[in-house]
Amino acid sequence: MMSPTATDRPTILVVDDTPDNLTFISGLLKEQYRVKVANNGEKALTIACSDNPPSLILLDIMMPEMDGYTICQQLKADPQTRGIPVIFLTAKAETEDERQGLALGAVDYITKPVSPPILMARVKTQLDLKSSYDSLKDLLRFREDMVNMLVHDLRNPLTNILLLSEMMLLNEAIAPDKLRKQLNMIHHNGDKLRLLIDDLLIRGKLESSQIELKRELVNIGDLCQAAIADMREVGARKGLRLTLQLPTEACDRDVDPLLFRRVLDNLIANAIKFAPTDSEITMTVDNNNGDRLMVKVADCGPGVKDSLRQHIFEKYEVGTLMKGISQTGLGLAFCKIVVEAHGGSIAVTNNTPSGSVFTVAV
Repeated sequence: MMSPTATDRPTILVVDDTPDNLTFISGLLKEQYRVKVANNGEKALTIACSDNPPSLILLDIMMPEMDGYTICQQLKADPQTRGIPVIFLTAKAETEDERQGLALGAVDYITKPVSPPILMARVKTQLDLKSSYDSLKDLLRFREDMVNMLVHDLRNPLTNILLLSEMMLLNEAIAPDKLRKQLNMIHHNGDKLRLLIDDLLIRGKLESSQIELKRELVNIGDLCQAAIADMREVGARKGLRLTLQLPTEACDRDVDPLLFRRVLDNLIANAIKFAPTDSEITMTVDNNNGDRLMVKVADCGPGVKDSLRQHIFEKYEVGTLMKGISQTGLGLAFCKIVVEAHGGSIAVTNNTPSGSVFTVAV
């Protein structure tokens, strides 16, 4: 097996204010890696933020002016350098020191005097982990690109299907009830697919910061009334009662009305999907929470287990978490992205005596 060329080798940044330590550690690493050195925090941050950042940073804690903890904190606060793994090198061996370093985002903690075999083994382990993580990120990015391409390709033929079915429904000559019923089913399901495609496209643009919210002052109560009215017939087919509770005072908020309405539609549709037949779904608007306005959607379904609550808003997760229920796993992820883009939050809690309460705070 050919050894990697100098340009293929990972780069390691060694940060230490003691020249002997820099020489010793650099000597251990240079046979297998490219090495950069810095004797203070400012220089270390400059190298880390350069066009050719290091793959790993070995960082001394006890340094004048800017200690290792501060350097690590600044690295993890910057999106450009957040992903660079940091291993602390220090003579401090107390458990509390180690805890503090790991809490700041370091991946490992090696005490001085440094053992060459231990140093080399841990450096290799962290570089292998970073390589695997980077490969996974590339794979996920490729999947997202493929999904976006597919969604765009689906949009045009779907638009044609919707237009043709709508034109046929408007044609009075198509009299047989059975045929009109089938056309209505085609148009209804096509419209559901169109909404899903739109959600995918909007979510992708929001995630990549390619879309701006078109904010305006909106009465959230009016949006909720419209959402409940439009979904009431869908709920009635399952024997569900959809109710709305509004405050007496105004509940205006600066939101993108189209996107926020889609959030409300998704939450109601989600409640309808999980609610048992002949039960009630309640939407409540509450503006008695300081600067936050709360919109809650409560159902009497199976609820969400505590262990699943941190995952239910992640993309593609709902379909695997909720066994036996037809779900894409995109609706709640869409809600989370849109709500957070507004500076708000979304959460799920238990209903009483059964079911779930999804709460949007804006």
